[in-house]
Amino acid sequence: MFLSYSHLSAQENVNISGYLRNYTGVLTESPNDFSIVQNTFNLNFSGQSEKVAFKFNPYLHYYSDKKIDLGIREAYVNLFFNNFDLKIGKQQIIWGKAEGVFITDIVSPKDLREFLLPDFDEIRSGITAFKLNYTKGSHTLDAVWAPVFTPTQMPESGSIWEAKMDFPIAPTYDYSTSVVQGNLENSEYFARYSLMASAFDFELVGGQFYYDDPAMHLTKQINPATMQLIGLTVRPEYHRVNMGGGSFSVPLGGFVVRGEGAYYNGRVFQTTDATIKDATIEKDNLHYMAGLDYTLAGVKLSAQFIQEYILDYEDGIYFDEMENTMTFLAKKDFLRERLWLELFSYIGLNNEDALIRPKVTYAFADGFEILCGANIFLGEQGRFGQYDANDMIYLKFKYSF
Repeated sequence: MFLSYSHLSAQENVNISGYLRNYTGVLTESPNDFSIVQNTFNLNFSGQSEKVAFKFNPYLHYYSDKKIDLGIREAYVNLFFNNFDLKIGKQQIIWGKAEGVFITDIVSPKDLREFLLPDFDEIRSGITAFKLNYTKGSHTLDAVWAPVFTPTQMPESGSIWEAKMDFPIAPTYDYSTSVVQGNLENSEYFARYSLMASAFDFELVGGQFYYDDPAMHLTKQINPATMQLIGLTVRPEYHRVNMGGGSFSVPLGGFVVRGEGAYYNGRVFQTTDATIKDATIEKDNLHYMAGLDYTLAGVKLSAQFIQEYILDYEDGIYFDEMENTMTFLAKKDFLRERLWLELFSYIGLNNEDALIRPKVTYAFADGFEILCGANIFLGEQGRFGQYDANDMIYLKFKYSF
């Protein structure tokens, strides 16, 4: 890394960019607690010569409780050869066509400490990987080897974004199997073939990897005299899966039709069936999306229908056999792209819940923008309804350089 930096410095200018941002959110329910007070300093160092390029992206979040989150989103070197390039280091890898949904976008894990509310370039975490890219004409082949597993970042205990789990009694946690050891056997492998044609484009994706979210294995302690539950142990564990899928987009008249789908082999799901050990069961599942984009009177409109289907379904599985979700996007700019109005919504059809996200962005001056928005949760249960008490309004002040 340092050799590459010195080499580039001697031949090319190193580009430095970044931003400073204040992000303040307040809950709409009394007593109107602050949902977040965050100050961010994000830096990007990048450079490129004929044979090598690099990027280094550190960030710092400083919170109102004086907690500091210091990390590196990306730190890689890219080597260019005659017919291919090789990217080595921590990197974000983004695949697929879906907006706001992860289907074949399987390489970079997610940062869900604030649910789905951060910008999507911040939700995706970088992973340490070797990425080989071969391009010939309109054909591209990517092969990725991740030597170590990086899991989803989940909300901290006590966070307003901690998922609501219905346990009959307060559990204890056993984290003895929650770490995937870094060795060759536990490496992850991904591949993608893509074709960018004049009339359409599509991708084929596959991988063998650890599912980013842990399965919660439960062990019950029963009093043999009364047969009553006296203890419950939760043991998080990550499980390896195989996945194959693809995506496409096709312009049809004034519309763009998008589709994406994935088949997962070896998913582990929670179950309430008392006869099943550890309260987990292995099933294959399908995850797919159909989307339509259109621009009407300068307003970008987009709709998606997403479905997750558990194959060979059995009663007692914590999730529905078919989980149906829709998303809607409407976006329009004014004042020569200085003012943006946007509305993005997730609609959970199974539980009649939703997340409605209106926002207004105004470019006050060169490099400085003001964003005002709201996150409105509807429903009483489900992926979004469980956070019904977390409705909020927020302001962001951001200076980019």
